[in-house]
Amino acid sequence: MVKSQSSILIRCPLPDVYSFVVTDFVRNYPRWSPEVKQLKPLSKGPLALGWTARQVRVDQGRRTEADFRVIALEPERRVCFKGIKDPFVINYFFEPKGESTQLTFSFELARLSLALRPFEKLIRFAVEDGTQRVVRDLKALAERELGQQKTN
Repeated sequence: MVKSQSSILIRCPLPDVYSFVVTDFVRNYPRWSPEVKQLKPLSKGPLALGWTARQVRVDQGRRTEADFRVIALEPERRVCFKGIKDPFVINYFFEPKGESTQLTFSFELARLSLALRPFEKLIRFAVEDGTQRVVRDLKALAERELGQQKTN
């Protein structure tokens, strides 16, 4: 199993950050995670339990396609995605910190294929780097855009 978790303080109120991540997920996810080249909802409507989507990613030159579903959704607290065929789980946790939001992002890969096991150490490093990059990019994007909304 490969797991990593990163947290960051976003200087925007929790309801705004939650909306940015969850309500506007289809629009914003490829923006804070530029490896996502395509994101196609397979379900109609907003994110809800059971909502599904397909993503096409290019990570370090390797193209992958994966379907995933929402398996947990707690308003203004958490959203969790799980791979339908692929063994990954992704969580976004939201915690109020005054007028700011503590965002925690976790990624878990339940198992590695036999062919990838010799590269487990490298994969662990890439996953740790990836979780840090996700929270950093999400913070920059959210603070820039949500901060502009306040001034308009």
